[in-house]
Amino acid sequence: MRRRVVVTGMGAVTPVGCGWRPFWEAISSGRSGIRRVERFDPGACPATIAGEVREFDADPYLGRKDRKRMDRFTQYAAVAAAQAMEDAGLSAGGAGDGAPAAERLGVAFSSGVGGMETFEEQHTRLMERGPEWVSPFFVPMMIANMAAGNIAIMFNAKGPSECQTTACAASSHSIADAYRLIAEGRADAMIAGGAEAVITPLAMAGFANMQALSTSDDPGAVPCPFDRRRDGFVMGEGSGALILEELGSALARGARIYAEIVGCGFSTDAYHITSPPPGGEGAARAMQEALRDASLSPDDIDYINAHGTGTPYNDLYETQAIKAVFGDHAYDLAVSSTKSMTGHLLGAAGAVEAIACVGAIMESFVPPTINYREPDPECDLDYVPNEGRKMEVRNAMSNSFGFGGHNCCIVLARWDGDESNEAGSGGGEGNG
Repeated sequence: MRRRVVVTGMGAVTPVGCGWRPFWEAISSGRSGIRRVERFDPGACPATIAGEVREFDADPYLGRKDRKRMDRFTQYAAVAAAQAMEDAGLSAGGAGDGAPAAERLGVAFSSGVGGMETFEEQHTRLMERGPEWVSPFFVPMMIANMAAGNIAIMFNAKGPSECQTTACAASSHSIADAYRLIAEGRADAMIAGGAEAVITPLAMAGFANMQALSTSDDPGAVPCPFDRRRDGFVMGEGSGALILEELGSALARGARIYAEIVGCGFSTDAYHITSPPPGGEGAARAMQEALRDASLSPDDIDYINAHGTGTPYNDLYETQAIKAVFGDHAYDLAVSSTKSMTGHLLGAAGAVEAIACVGAIMESFVPPTINYREPDPECDLDYVPNEGRKMEVRNAMSNSFGFGGHNCCIVLARWDGDESNEAGSGGGEGNG
């Protein structure tokens, strides 16, 4: 019997607010973080709007010297992780007061791209001034695993440490891996999540030229997931972090428990480098595996935080996949895309959306899909259009699907107060 895994802390750096509570309040009220790009002049780029982080302050968590040696994505990660640790009532591995031993505290923190801003800056130096002007910190600032590495150093986390780079599924894979490591007894607590900061000239041009981004210049109209007008996703940035902890450890130190992670599912499309297969066959298999892993039936799920990018194929095929898995119950589900408010945070999306699922469970409230104006007859589920909804959420699913065909689904449940420390002995309502 595997050990039970609960969420005891959360942190968020997003286009709609920093801190998980400001993030939750924003998406609950349907507030968009999409604006015209301000960090640079998008010029002739077909995509000119994005979800930039505008309220970021690293000073309470990082010194000036540390910030100078971190790409923006690592700074976002470090701050979100620090918020989550503080929220969980933890300071560092082996710090006493019931904290996990350093060797039992791990990190699973992802990025789909890594230090793109650093890459562009240092390439410009190389081309304009020569190789001697390239920073000696270029490589450790750029590589994608440095968010995980710096977080481990900050919090004396000497247990398992990893960085998944499965594109837009990356941070969901990190949460799922952290869950499994704790459930299998390889760690007692994990700092899990992801970070991304690719609102840069090169990245925006690259995504735009592959026709993945919306070309609308109206930030009040897009992204519009599941809407007939959808023409691409809107780039976002930021970080989400969750503290996952073995139930017995959390109870022993009197931690606040937000929710329980009860299952995860994985699959690969093996179809195309960017497009999902017609019908969403790979996504459907990941959702089915997540339900099996959680010992839940389709009817037990109340809410799905959809991948919902606002691209023509993703939204259609995700809808078809949900109908294939849930049958008639698909029409009773609340399905929403919080990317309609944050934009697509790529490798950080899954972690931020898992936090949205926790909020939905805790608050019995489902955030909306905003900018929904013209229904698509082929996307005919309940997408919680434009206004959030008060409803009971016992079990929620978070979907993440990445370029390359990587699929990951996570199932979260309300913790019912049962203190049995083996999965299958209690768990969230409906968890068998």
